[in-house]
Amino acid sequence: MSNSKCQTLDTAPEPEDLQNWEVSRRTFLQSATAVGATLAVGMSPADAQTVMPGSAKTKSVTLNINGQDHSIQLDTRTSLLDALRDHLDMTGSKKGCDHGQCGACTVLVNGRRVNSCLLLAVSAEGDPITTIEGLSHGDDLSPMQAAFLEHDAFQCGYCTPGQICSATALLDEMKAGHASVVSFEDGTQNAPKLTDREIKERMSGNICRCGAYPNIVSAVRAVAKGMSL
Repeated sequence: MSNSKCQTLDTAPEPEDLQNWEVSRRTFLQSATAVGATLAVGMSPADAQTVMPGSAKTKSVTLNINGQDHSIQLDTRTSLLDALRDHLDMTGSKKGCDHGQCGACTVLVNGRRVNSCLLLAVSAEGDPITTIEGLSHGDDLSPMQAAFLEHDAFQCGYCTPGQICSATALLDEMKAGHASVVSFEDGTQNAPKLTDREIKERMSGNICRCGAYPNIVSAVRAVAKGMSL
């Protein structure tokens, strides 16, 4: 072993010094996070403290879910998905990736589908929210829910609530004449046609690990036929 290596070992910090250094490093990173948030969204230094660990800010929020108001006290950083599942016991919406990539948490806000894991609950206050629980009326399933059963459009079922919410909104979008990428590729953007390609494109934000995609397309097409789309 060279003398330089021996000297490095001889001058190595004591364990308690390493611990103090780690704490200081952690504190630095936390402070840097707060400063970065301040610069990114234009918060004042006082507001930036709310992103620091141990300084959570709570707020009373009233969410209109499936036609009923729910008033709850929430950390302002709580996602709509966590508010539904952890605070309101509405566990139909599933937490999959928790990064807005799988679609298992899809709900409808103002009739439009959103990934509830990415939406802050406080930002949905005042907007009508529909979850999978709100699509049926008691024991009467919605047409899309019934079609998923009839066409075996699921296997494990974990992604199914998000798939059904997304498919429900899809048909409303088609009825309103909203175009997709496929609509422009096919030259039908002014009057989109509900082809299999359109359905697959519009459902591409919902992942089914079991691979039930063909039956999902069949279920959507069956409901669309009943709506004359």
